[in-house]
Amino acid sequence: MTRQTVAVIDYGMGNLHSVASALSHVAPDTRVIVTDDPTQVADAHRVIFPGVGAIRDCMAEINRLGFGQLLREQIATGKPVLGICVGMQALMEYSEENNGVACIGILPGQVKFFGEHLQDGVPLKVPHMGWNQVEQNPHPLWADIPQSSRFYFVHSYYVHAQDRQLVAATCDYGVRFDAALARDNLFAVQFHPEKSHTAGLQLLKNFLHWDGKA
Repeated sequence: MTRQTVAVIDYGMGNLHSVASALSHVAPDTRVIVTDDPTQVADAHRVIFPGVGAIRDCMAEINRLGFGQLLREQIATGKPVLGICVGMQALMEYSEENNGVACIGILPGQVKFFGEHLQDGVPLKVPHMGWNQVEQNPHPLWADIPQSSRFYFVHSYYVHAQDRQLVAATCDYGVRFDAALARDNLFAVQFHPEKSHTAGLQLLKNFLHWDGKA
């Protein structure tokens, strides 16, 4: 039996080795590679697209390396793909961060600023950081994860999908926002599963067994 390979896309943004370590923990027999090599990504059985930091810097590197097109090609093959944090935001069409940045545009919708919303007359504190409950919509990646489980978030901007049928989970932080999106073989989360203990590790385990179908 061929050993499964998971490629964690490296474009210089984020602690990718914590993701790789979590994957190796839940599936020791899986080969996990952190790579910026398009050939290695194309040859992998599954792809993870993480990211932290400012979207302008992330998109500059994604565009420079041609990873937007690479992601489109990998998704088109039916291969399971998981976006994490800014990786999820980069999949959208546009972000309000850094005075407005065009994103990859794989999923319809925008990334908005928490600080524009008021709670008790006061702007929401940013970043939204720490543990928060996630309300799931049915999807295979939630298998064995109880409804309203807590996941770990660190973000000042949030996703709002234009197509509400894509929403796989929501979360509340003064405003209800999209915590996970799903379309065919693509799943994306705003939280950090690699930092979310039992629930997050279960989601990664589910991803490694997912056939890419809803």
